[in-house]
Amino acid sequence: MNRARPSLLSLLSASFVALLAACGGNEAPPPASPPFAASPCPPPPPPAPLGRLRLRVKLAGGVPEIAVDGHLLVAMSSSPEVTNPADDGFQHLGSVWMAALDVKNLVNGGTVEVDPDLLAFPRALSQAPAGKYRVSARLLRVGRPSLTGPVVEATLDPAHAGTVDLSLDTAKPAAVLPPDTDKAKIVHVESKLLSAFYERPITMDAAVLLPPSYGAPGKRFATEYYIPGFGGTLERIAPAFAEVRAVMAAAHYPELVRVILPGMLPSGHHAYADSVNDGPWGTALVTELIPALEKQFALIASPRARVLGGHSSGGWSSLWLMINHPDFFAGTWSTAPDPVDLRSFTTVDVTPGSTDNFFRNRDGSPRMLMRIGGRDVVSMHDFVLYEEVSGEVGSLGTFDWVFSPRGPVGAPLSIVNTATGEQDPAVQKAWEKWDIHKVLDAHWATLGPKLRGKLHLFAGEIDSFHLNEPLALLCAFLKSKGSDAVCEIVPGKDHFSLMGDAKDPSSLTWRVQHEMGATVGAK
Repeated sequence: MNRARPSLLSLLSASFVALLAACGGNEAPPPASPPFAASPCPPPPPPAPLGRLRLRVKLAGGVPEIAVDGHLLVAMSSSPEVTNPADDGFQHLGSVWMAALDVKNLVNGGTVEVDPDLLAFPRALSQAPAGKYRVSARLLRVGRPSLTGPVVEATLDPAHAGTVDLSLDTAKPAAVLPPDTDKAKIVHVESKLLSAFYERPITMDAAVLLPPSYGAPGKRFATEYYIPGFGGTLERIAPAFAEVRAVMAAAHYPELVRVILPGMLPSGHHAYADSVNDGPWGTALVTELIPALEKQFALIASPRARVLGGHSSGGWSSLWLMINHPDFFAGTWSTAPDPVDLRSFTTVDVTPGSTDNFFRNRDGSPRMLMRIGGRDVVSMHDFVLYEEVSGEVGSLGTFDWVFSPRGPVGAPLSIVNTATGEQDPAVQKAWEKWDIHKVLDAHWATLGPKLRGKLHLFAGEIDSFHLNEPLALLCAFLKSKGSDAVCEIVPGKDHFSLMGDAKDPSSLTWRVQHEMGATVGAK
């Protein structure tokens, strides 16, 4: 998980938690004005109140389209660390207030008003404290560049604020990938399977990091296929390639070719699954992309030389690929995987027949999603609200895109009613085929022998999204079957501290890399 930028889940910070806590009550009323002194003339009437905050957004002339559709987000922040609240506010959620509106056919030169309280996060904007704010707008469009505009600075008392005028005048340019080097290559392979599904050309992307001795005459290499978590696009991870390679060289990691497989779509992380909504990404990976890479690079084209790794959403993806293609890979090292047993989908039982509410526990208390240092701090309701306001498919909504049936208007059906927190029984049933525990249980006679020595699963004891709980259930199942799977809950670690310092021989990262090397015979 990770409900897409660095993992969306990883971007929720302590400051976000503080904001949610601080927004629990209303502001205190202003102090009373002193009485007027005696005067021969009656005092002038007090000024009329300005009324609540109004947010007006104009589609300005710099945008080439005659009219546009999309999800309009207005964001404001008083934090000096936030340059453009609507554009980079995801890194500063603890300091950003957001309101949103879906717009249709906004004409160039036209203006639309966004209600600050109707669809807002973390609460109605009129409840924000008075202060100096940066305010900006962003229009998110499906399959098109987002539209942005200038940041407006204003001193506001949002409860009595008047009007803030904003504009959209710039199409956000696509990120530029760094050029290839002798040891880091970005590869694009057109997929016939995915192109047929989408009815337009679709490419699969990969970043290939080559070890120091790559290029030696006659030498071929085993390969690690690593899947980042939610938000791990090439544009976000490519700038770190040089640093990653330097760490691997300094730490004397085994010499494997390391292929990074981004899993992001506008609909979230496709998880390298074959989905009715996202398409056959898993099959395309093993039948098209990996064979193409093995032809282009000096890779050993054999199951014994292919290993999988991944964290969070990538952890789930790597485990799913392993159990669906057990004869294609030599093993998986899946860390902090998204829920692998749907009896605990981030604390909610979503198996058929469950009446668990996404937002409330049985005793009526809020169901919590995120914790810091083992202490629950962010509720499931608030996280769902954030995704709805932001307009982007987040690390929770992405499960609908992978697991759910397609709805009547093309988007997937949702397992949760976002107004009540109740589950849809029909969607529960559809999700059953993606329950890794149930898949293994149903096919253990066949899969058990094929997976011998290939499963290495880890989560922190206090995982930030309770992902240790479904993994613990899966560990118990594997133990009951006599499996030799390595299935560990690591004491004292959370979602972000689990892997440790990659240069530390006691870290899980170090351990994983050397275990992979031993499995494929790399030194």
